Formats: sequence, structure tokens, C-alpha cells
Amino acid sequence: MNKKLIWAGMLATVATVAQAQDVASRYAATITPADLKKHLTIIASDSLEGRDTGSPGQKKAADYVSKHFKQYGLTPIATEADGSKSYYQKYNLYRRGWGEVYVKAGNQQYDLNKDFYLNGLLNVPEEATVPTIWAGYGIEAAQYNDYAGLDVTGKTVVVFDGEPKDAKGNYLVSGGAEKSNWSGPPSWQRKVATALSKGAKYVFIVSEKSGTEFEQEVRQRSVMARRINSMTMKPVEESLSNIAAFTVSPELAATLLKSSTRNLEKLKQDITKAGKTVDKGRPAGSVTLKAERTNEVIETENVAGFMEGTDKKDEVLVLTAHLDHIGISADGQINNGADDDGSGTVSILELAEAFSQAKAAGNGPRRSILFMTVTGEEKGLFGSEYYSENPLLPLSNTVANLNIDMIGRVDKAHEADPKYVYLIGSDKLSSELHAISEAANSKYINYKLDYTFNDPKDPNRFYYRSDHYNFAKKGVPVIFYFTGVHEDYHRPGDDVEKIMFDKQAPIVQLVFHTAWELANRDARIVVDSNKP
Repeated sequence: MNKKLIWAGMLATVATVAQAQDVASRYAATITPADLKKHLTIIASDSLEGRDTGSPGQKKAADYVSKHFKQYGLTPIATEADGSKSYYQKYNLYRRGWGEVYVKAGNQQYDLNKDFYLNGLLNVPEEATVPTIWAGYGIEAAQYNDYAGLDVTGKTVVVFDGEPKDAKGNYLVSGGAEKSNWSGPPSWQRKVATALSKGAKYVFIVSEKSGTEFEQEVRQRSVMARRINSMTMKPVEESLSNIAAFTVSPELAATLLKSSTRNLEKLKQDITKAGKTVDKGRPAGSVTLKAERTNEVIETENVAGFMEGTDKKDEVLVLTAHLDHIGISADGQINNGADDDGSGTVSILELAEAFSQAKAAGNGPRRSILFMTVTGEEKGLFGSEYYSENPLLPLSNTVANLNIDMIGRVDKAHEADPKYVYLIGSDKLSSELHAISEAANSKYINYKLDYTFNDPKDPNRFYYRSDHYNFAKKGVPVIFYFTGVHEDYHRPGDDVEKIMFDKQAPIVQLVFHTAWELANRDARIVVDSNKP
């Protein structure tokens, strides 16, 4: 064989590889801190009100992304009801919750999660006006009985939380220093069940906490209620309970008991003396209430832009980040989610623009690429789950998913050296994907690749907590790019001013180089492992 021909072939191959690397680097360089900041200033602005799933702010963000996908020449491939093509893959979420809930007493209206909170579920869709009656502590025991000689049929029973003591400080039920089972967290259920068994219509329990302590308790209950009334992908069927209680502030209780006293201890002294209840059973007028249960439909959408490949166009690489965040807190503060996951969303925009410039210059990818921002992540990875069950492109033809979620800040473990990124999942399904990722970092970025959270024993379980997981469940190799949590995680302080764009841009470039190799290599990466 002619040695000159061999050397010529080898040199040609080296030149081709070098040229391909130069081409990739040219377009990776278009991903800049300035462009990331330009996009994020919009995506994480107060005007979008924290991008809560299905909210007007989230839809503004979706509109921003879709307009840029169109500007970059990406193709809409989702189908609308009329058969037209759209950038929006629409789907519905469902949430059971409270509609109008209030209490009217003494010519005043009192509001849910301000003046009272609800334990248990009931549905009073129309206003109900019911006479009220005071029943002491609502206890029925051998040693102490608030219901002796008391008719509460059809009435709203008002009772104190806890249990009474005698003049020496002993509890009347136990006869000693120990509380009985009429005190403590489950006691409200016992008191409500007792009242309802005697014919009561509703039960109001006067909280033992007042002032700021009661406000704090209300906030905690409000958070719990949001969790209980979380979104689901199917309409919720719920069993309403008759074991439901209004836990009210001492201020509301004073109105119900027709007392001029607003202080809890003074109120108790007004109602009880020397450990014995007085005026028990006295009528306290009436109360009007409404407690409406609702089934809310939340309309939301993934935003997907498609770039068709050349000779391997039937195979597709999917790049994702989540568009939504947690919206507005109960105290009215906006959670802008600049890092979570505004940083990922604007990374997708920059990646789409870089690949679009390459394609416009005749260097388009061999495989197709789907750029997608999903919603519902904060509620349970719903957008990516919906896509995985209703893919716009066959999952069998999907070579990999690269998912970006929170890459704009540093965590405490890396405060001294911000040039790092956590990689999660890269080796769990494909050893080749892991090798490609490592090689891309070594050639172009040289960041520290931290695999701490890739450990199946890691207690944070981040592998299961972002949108890549719904692809991995279907056997699609994944990489999750992440830089860890920080003090502003899911808090109002997660703002644009704290994003480290100079640190973020190289990570996005790493995603670009990894995607470039996946989209342009001769052979599709193999799925050769199934690690937990």
C-alpha cells in the first residue's frame, strides 16, 4: 500500500475532525453571558409574577419562548384542536381546593387563612345561617362533661381548644398534672366528632394561640392546604368529611361569644371561673358561613420548537428546561425563580439560537433536535410526564434528553470555586453518553464535573426530581445539569441580580458541545446499562 496515500488519508481525517471542532466552537461562542442576561431579565421579571403553572405570568413566559423559537426558524409540531400546528403542547391539570370561604358574625366578615383555618373537608356551597351555642371545652368524659343538660341540635357549637384546670392547676379530666386525650393535635377530631354525634351542625374551635402565634399557625396551615390541594393530571374525586372544624382566632371567638374581650386569657376568664364553666349553653346569636369546594381546571402548555436534521432526521435529541416556578407567596411576595428554572429556560433559548445559526450557515445537525420548555415541574414533573406519555416525536427514536435545571448560582460546597456543574444520570443508561459528556468538557470547558448527586444513595434524590426522569423512565439516556440549591431556593430572593452569568455561559456551552456530538456522530449512542 502506498504510504503517501495512507498519510494523506490520515491528514485529511485529522483536518476534518479539527474543522468540525472549529465549527462547533464558532457557534458555541454565540452563547454569551450578555445574551443569557437579556433573556432572563424578561423571564424572571416581576411582571411575570413568578410564572406559577397555568398563571398569566407563565403564559407570558411561554409566549416569549415561542416567539423566539419562531424567530430562530424552529418548526411548530404540536397539533391544535383545529388541526393547525403550534409551538404549544397543551394539557390540563386539576386541583381541588377552596372557593369562597368566609364567616359572618357581629356584622363583620372573617376570612379563611386570616381569621380562621379549616381542618377537614366539607362543602357548604351556599350561605348557611345557624344559631351558635357555647359548649365550654367540648369535652364529654366521666369526670367532666360539657354536654350535660345541653341541647346542641342543629347549632354551631363554639368550644375552647385544650381542656380546663382547677384552681390548683390540675386538669379536671385527669385529676392531675397530666393532660388527657382531649388535648394535643388529634383532640380537635374528638371534639368535632362528639359535637356532631349530638346533632351539632358545625363546630368552631377557639385556638389556644393568639396574635402573632395564631398568624404563624395560619400560615403553616395554609402551606399544608396547598400541599393537600395540589395539582393532579386527572380530575380529583374526594370524599367530603363531616369531621370538619373551623379553628378561629380569639378575636373571632369574642364576636361569636358576644364578649367585649379580645385577649384569649381574659376571654377564658370571662367564660370560666375557678376551673368551672359558667353560662355554658348560653346562646350567642347566629353565624353565617360559606365553605365552597371547587374543582379547578388549570390549562397549561409545554413549548416545543423542532429543528429537522439532515441524513439522520428520524432520530431526535431533546433539550429541556422547565418554564414554570412557584408564583406569589401567601404574603404577596413574588418568587421570580431566576435560577429555578429561569436559568434553564434562557439556556434553551441560547442553545436554539446557536444551532439555528449553524443550520442557516449550512452546518445543521444530522439528527433532529427538539428544544422544549415544559411546565408543571414544580407541581410534580407534569409537563415532562405528559410529553413522555404523549410524545410529539417517537420515544423509540429519541437518542437522549439533556435537561437543565438551576445552573445560575453556586452552592455552599463550591463557594471557593464556581467553575463546576453537577452531572446527574449521565452513566445510568448509556456509557457512551457519559464518555461523550466527559470528552466535551475536557476539550472545550474544563469545568469540574461533580457526580455527588449521581450516587443512588444520595438522600436528596435529585435524579428523580427534575424533568429528565420522565425520559429516563422510558429508557431514554439523560443528563441533568445542575449547580445545587442555595439560600434563595423557592424564595423571593431568587432574582436576576444574583445570577452568575459568567459561570452559567460555559455550562450552556458544555451542553451545546455535548448536543453537537450527539446530533452529528455516525452511530446513535447505545443503551447498555440500567443503573439505579
